[in-house]
Amino acid sequence: MKLPPEAPAAGPWRVEPIADVAGTLLGRPPAPAGRPLILAVDGRGSSGKTSLSRRLAEAVPGAAVVHTDDIAWWHAAFDWAGLLAGGVLEPVRAGVAVAYRPPAWDARDRPGAVTVPAGLTLLVIEGVGASRRALAHLLDAGVWVQSDLDEIDRRNAVRVQAGEISPAAFDSWMPEELPLLAADRP
Repeated sequence: MKLPPEAPAAGPWRVEPIADVAGTLLGRPPAPAGRPLILAVDGRGSSGKTSLSRRLAEAVPGAAVVHTDDIAWWHAAFDWAGLLAGGVLEPVRAGVAVAYRPPAWDARDRPGAVTVPAGLTLLVIEGVGASRRALAHLLDAGVWVQSDLDEIDRRNAVRVQAGEISPAAFDSWMPEELPLLAADRP
């Protein structure tokens, strides 16, 4: 497996059913009464975070996923930790349902809100930098999704080719992602 130079060695690898992964995470000391376990699913762009988060949410009754891309939308690629903390994580930890509209949503008339219903079992925060140090005190657990760098490059090329992200947006994203992950080491 090809890893970035700053990454620790990974492995040995094993395959586990998603129900077993969910059970391991939920088998940790439970979250305090009145709020869900808050799990960050972090990793490099195109590493598989969204797929893992979706599968965990499908495997755990009463689970929801918040994507950091929604918090960051038209705000900043990675300068969104305060928005996530104040708009989502702190209210969820207080046992409150969330319907959060990040400032850029109002400024650009994006409909809807980032919603988190009350009474969840598990809240998954998914995205690059989701488990960063600045948020660690608001999280109960974190999962790092590690993928081979060549596979990440292949997936990124597919996303650009499909129009999911423009070449310009991708070219501006990576110079921010790489230093963040190397410095913060989530």
